Amino acid sequence: MIILYGFGQGFGLPEKSPFVTKTEVQLKMAGLTYRKEKAVPPASPKGQLPYIVDDAERIADSTFIRAHIEGKYGFDFDAPLNLQQRAQAWAFERMIEHHVYWALVGARWVDPENFAKGPAHFFDAAPEHLREKLREDAQFRVAENYLISGLGRHAPEEGIDLALRSLFALSVQLGDKPYLMGDTPCGTDATAFGALSGILTPFFVSTLREETEKFRNLTAYVDRMMLQYYPDFAWIPLREAA
Repeated sequence: MIILYGFGQGFGLPEKSPFVTKTEVQLKMAGLTYRKEKAVPPASPKGQLPYIVDDAERIADSTFIRAHIEGKYGFDFDAPLNLQQRAQAWAFERMIEHHVYWALVGARWVDPENFAKGPAHFFDAAPEHLREKLREDAQFRVAENYLISGLGRHAPEEGIDLALRSLFALSVQLGDKPYLMGDTPCGTDATAFGALSGILTPFFVSTLREETEKFRNLTAYVDRMMLQYYPDFAWIPLREAA
């Protein structure tokens, strides 16, 4: 059986990490049996979550996990797509993971109130005399990576504007379809759902969330995906959370 290692439920989400969510949804899409365990990033071969253990093999990074599933189990996440659509799906995935994701990081880790409410609690189990230093170090490292990503070099309102351009592109691509590329979910839907649900969770308050809520097809898409892949999770649709 495959073992998926992630952060676990929290922040009003079935999984705290967008990338772990991506992998978990793809395991569900592929119809593979798996068990989920909590872990911390240093336990991973690449120092980040998710990673999986499949028989004696350990695979880290959500994109390489997907490749492993496709190679070992013969499941094509993009089976309904033609060559051009496959290229478009990959481009949208890169946009989500290298742009939209960093907007989420800014709202969750750099904003002091959201950090105190959410990520700071990752270190609650640490020895009391180390706890605050660990929190400060982690927030500094994430903020540094946020700066390196490019989005953190801009004023907050400029960063939001750039993120909204990417979200607008996703909204236009989705249109009135049930999934990003058509009537059938593909691999990129798992990526989009992980990032969008992370932004839209009512747990955090941010300008990014408020602006994203205005894309009604994206909020309906998250509600739909949540019901499909996490039917037992008590997700609060945004129309009910106000």
